[in-house]
Amino acid sequence: MTKSVYVLPGDNIGPEIISEGIKVLEAVNERLDLGIEVRYGLIGGHALDVSGDPCPPETLIEARNSDAVLLGAVGGPRWDDCEREMRPEKGLLRIRHALNLFANLRPVIMYPQLITASSLKPSLINDLDILIVRELVGGIYFGEPRGFRILESGEKEGFNTLKYSELEIRRVGKIAFEAAMKRGKRLCSVDKSNVLEATILWRQVISDMSAEYPDVSLSHMYVDNAAMQLVREPSQFDVIVTGNMFGDILSDISAMLTGSIGMLPSASLNEKAFGMYEPCHGSAPDIAGQNVANPLATILSVALLFRYSLGVPDAAFVIEDAVGKVLDRGFRTLDILTDDTTLVSTSEMGSAVIEELKVTK
Repeated sequence: MTKSVYVLPGDNIGPEIISEGIKVLEAVNERLDLGIEVRYGLIGGHALDVSGDPCPPETLIEARNSDAVLLGAVGGPRWDDCEREMRPEKGLLRIRHALNLFANLRPVIMYPQLITASSLKPSLINDLDILIVRELVGGIYFGEPRGFRILESGEKEGFNTLKYSELEIRRVGKIAFEAAMKRGKRLCSVDKSNVLEATILWRQVISDMSAEYPDVSLSHMYVDNAAMQLVREPSQFDVIVTGNMFGDILSDISAMLTGSIGMLPSASLNEKAFGMYEPCHGSAPDIAGQNVANPLATILSVALLFRYSLGVPDAAFVIEDAVGKVLDRGFRTLDILTDDTTLVSTSEMGSAVIEELKVTK
């Protein structure tokens, strides 16, 4: 049966990194004769320029009619003066919510070839392998009421609402516990339950769920301590589960453990394993069009797409193995370049992965 992948290149470096990801997807599709159909659509600032909407209705329709979505990146200062609801980032939030992509999986893996690119001591990050499970369609990013108001003093005030329901916590908790069962059977739930009521409930629900997973060792940690522990002793973590805002922050901190956020892929899934796949980094307008961005996070996101939504784990392993071999050869984009390695462009890095795919058994 033909599978359909809907591609949303997005803004700035988005089209550049997506181009390399699609090259890899098509090479694996041909190699394994998977019959994958690739279609393209609009999102973010480019969609706003073309249609007047950062997430046009047809984008949502086409996404729902596909088996998976591959996204580049959205946003940039060019659209900073847009009405807030029309900002490119609002388009990204809208598609996540519309597709109910409540579980964001962010693997944090230390490739041994990049150990000197990290800002941490090699002894702290050797064999690092963490999975961050971030709740993605709730919390303070989506909570109502929100907005601006004028106080009696005449001052302007901005306000947001942080809230979580038991259902929202339980469903992402289930993803995290089940992931831990397949890994090291250790789950750390991160909250701020000493001051935030919404996360008091978070801790209670996750704690109650632990009875359903007696083989998983559950711990709890306040988010400020978790941030510190990630750079103090990251190997203590196996799977981390947390809310939307905390997960956003912690996964970016974790990116620097690996040497560059350009190495971190992500998968955003709903209850049916339909997913949207994207690198964890942003649209990097400062380097757009220069052919210097690191495409490996996007290429590794393609591997996750094969693993979770298309159900072809062999394809995922082949891609991940090819990335490792390219790093073995010393090829590096600017963000992970060290003195003893070879600088390559975005497109050259993608081509190097393709070369390895052709010879990998």
